[in-house]
Amino acid sequence: MRPPSDFDVIVVGAGSAGLSAALTLGRSRRRVLVLDGGPPRNAPAAHVHNLFTHDGTPPAELLRRGREQLVPYAVALWPLEASTARATATGFALGLTDGTEATARALLLATGVADVLPALPGFRELWGRGVYHCPYCHGWEIRDQRVAVYGQGAAGFHLAVLLHHWAPGPVLCSDGPAGLDAAQQATLQQLGIRVLETPLAALEAGAAGVQAVAFADGSRLPIDAVFARVPQQQRTSLAAQLGCRFTDDGVYVQADATGLTSVPGVYAAGDLTSPFQQVSAAAAAGSGAAAMLNNELIFRDSTTAP
Repeated sequence: MRPPSDFDVIVVGAGSAGLSAALTLGRSRRRVLVLDGGPPRNAPAAHVHNLFTHDGTPPAELLRRGREQLVPYAVALWPLEASTARATATGFALGLTDGTEATARALLLATGVADVLPALPGFRELWGRGVYHCPYCHGWEIRDQRVAVYGQGAAGFHLAVLLHHWAPGPVLCSDGPAGLDAAQQATLQQLGIRVLETPLAALEAGAAGVQAVAFADGSRLPIDAVFARVPQQQRTSLAAQLGCRFTDDGVYVQADATGLTSVPGVYAAGDLTSPFQQVSAAAAAGSGAAAMLNNELIFRDSTTAP
């Protein structure tokens, strides 16, 4: 009989990808442990948007339903993080933050990424409630409003052009030199998108969220929303500890179409594998990777059975 800490699969992460994976694995008659490391990346947002049948649902409510639907299955949900990961003769062992260890035959990493927010005063406080990252998640809500884009170079240009579709005439605030080539400048001018290179001092909050961009020269730009593409990093070092390969930029875990990483027995799903991030995509990736992992275990056991 297995000890209480021994599972078929440990799913690390209890966001959309992790809970979706756990549901698929639980329904596949697997003994599963889900490690819930705390609030998801979208916790500051008031609602989840662009999600089929659940558009407008608060993130916490979406995850509550996800956890509730695991109850009928052999899925344990522990409010712990994994701090260490290593391979063993029979699978993997994770060292947990309470000092204990959990083991499993396979791992599914769904730990997501962390946004690296700039030190600009007001940015962190308004993140998710006036400062946003994704037009497909928040574009409808700010349609035809006054929008600023915080960014430089190709990323700032791309985001400004995208947002012009929802809110014509956004202002690109580059906080210094914009780093745009002649063709990009011409495109922005043609679309009526102003570029302000004046250094920023702060984002000012109002009753409904952000209300203005304050510049270092004392000027202000009244706005209703700010969009920005910020750098990201892995939320944990588990993939690196296990020896998983990363994308060329060193940010995302490489996984094939089945979710399998470069380490046999370790699958990955959700935001930690790609900069194209939406709740629906993460949930789909979690379910797909879980199915492929279950297939692997079935055939592994079938071919090694006496």
